Amino acid sequence: MMGVGTTIRRGRFSGEVSNIAVDSDNEESESSSSSLPPTRTITGSTGLQNGLPLLRYSFCKTIVQHQKDQKLKMGFNRYNKLVRSLIHTSRSRTTTYSCSSFYSNQWRTSATSSSPSCSDDPKTKSFSTISSSSYHLNGGPSYMRGAVFWEPNKPMTFEDFEMPRPKVNEVLIKTKACGVCHSDLHVIKGELPFSSPCVVGHEITGEVVEHGPLTDTKTIERLPLGARVVGAFIMPCGNCFFCTKGQDDLCEAFFAYNRAKGTLYDGETRLFLRGSGKPVYMYSMGGLAEYCVVPANALAILPHSLPYSESAVIGCAVFTAYGAMAHAAQVRPGDAVAVIGVGGVGSSCLQIARAFGASEIIAVDIQNDKLDKAKLLGATHVVNARTEDAVARIKEITGGMGVDTCVEALGNPKTFSQCVQSVRDGGKAVMIGLTLSGAKGEIDINHLVRRQIKVMGSYGGRARHDLPKLVKLAESGIFNLDAAVSRKCKFEEAGKAYEDLNKGSIIGRAVVEIM
Repeated sequence: MMGVGTTIRRGRFSGEVSNIAVDSDNEESESSSSSLPPTRTITGSTGLQNGLPLLRYSFCKTIVQHQKDQKLKMGFNRYNKLVRSLIHTSRSRTTTYSCSSFYSNQWRTSATSSSPSCSDDPKTKSFSTISSSSYHLNGGPSYMRGAVFWEPNKPMTFEDFEMPRPKVNEVLIKTKACGVCHSDLHVIKGELPFSSPCVVGHEITGEVVEHGPLTDTKTIERLPLGARVVGAFIMPCGNCFFCTKGQDDLCEAFFAYNRAKGTLYDGETRLFLRGSGKPVYMYSMGGLAEYCVVPANALAILPHSLPYSESAVIGCAVFTAYGAMAHAAQVRPGDAVAVIGVGGVGSSCLQIARAFGASEIIAVDIQNDKLDKAKLLGATHVVNARTEDAVARIKEITGGMGVDTCVEALGNPKTFSQCVQSVRDGGKAVMIGLTLSGAKGEIDINHLVRRQIKVMGSYGGRARHDLPKLVKLAESGIFNLDAAVSRKCKFEEAGKAYEDLNKGSIIGRAVVEIM
């Protein structure tokens, strides 16, 4: 048997010998690699008389060193394989970006440019029919189609784009439906300055098909591949001064980058024309395209019980109405509310006011068909401002007091003034309608001061907190999505939908189906 201080033990792996301890007076220097030292017998103080034959100290040590070398080699091979895999993945994900950046820089430094045009009839062009499941199986299509706005009062054209790629904490969505909003129309008519060419469309539903590299685990768990989602047009960064206070509707990055430059928050667009690589800017996510990139903070899960087409309006029409009623006006049960302009957003205000328990809900418009529909959406009274004095009629309905809250949903200087005059002392006039850039509204200062009238603007809701709530309101039936959507059209009919919106012939909200 071996004595104290002499141990031979088999390791975890076959053939491994470890923890060899030898009496100090038996140690020798190692021999060269070409020969082994003389046979030595390792014995303990109480060992067998003949010792432990056939075991050499150097031989045992050689085995240990060999196995250590093998482990290091195996570890290095695994590490090397992992690095090669990461490099390959990185190259496959960034090839489009590299190409796009090259063309983007070429375009930005170009001194002159010719006006692009689309010679083919958009209706004769084919559209992608690749499903989201096929996207994953085949590595995704190499390009997509989108509707491009080039310059004010010119028709949009359908163009081929390089497949957009999401970056960190962004999600690539296969677009199913996109709402037709007046804000887009203001851009198309040149009333709101915006970078061009661009893809408009900012209220979407769709399916998650890709996460950007390095996207955090919680986001991937919340928005897994294949998830049905709805997107808000205000896309909070989550990190700025206002976002950290929960005021997503004032996100600094959204206004500084998307609304001011038509990009996402690294200062770059995700849209580049196929072939030329020319950058195309994004109004919000640029939803009038087969695919779009959306910051994850602007997305909420859409349950299977809600349809893609009707649910698209949650992201702007309903979202804007909720922001006005919940955060700006803070409507309470029993309040009297008036809404001036009952189109897509205004009619949504009627539904939200009803959901919040307003006792008197007054709809004001100049089209009788819109007013008739308003009665179905919660209006207790309707006023045709073309045939009667809207302010006087509102005061009459409320017993001379005026309403607790009046919402202006048109963006017109005249209706701005009517809104302020319609509220009771201490009431709130909430402006949510956009208009021609630079337009001014007049207010009687003395009335404002003496009667403590509160005049405020409201752009929309707060995506991270409000969007899931709105989905639940729609799922429970409290908000009627079917009643909110008055028309559905095909992707290639998007231009016609904006023409009809400009003519005032769309009663509620039109939705473009891109599925």
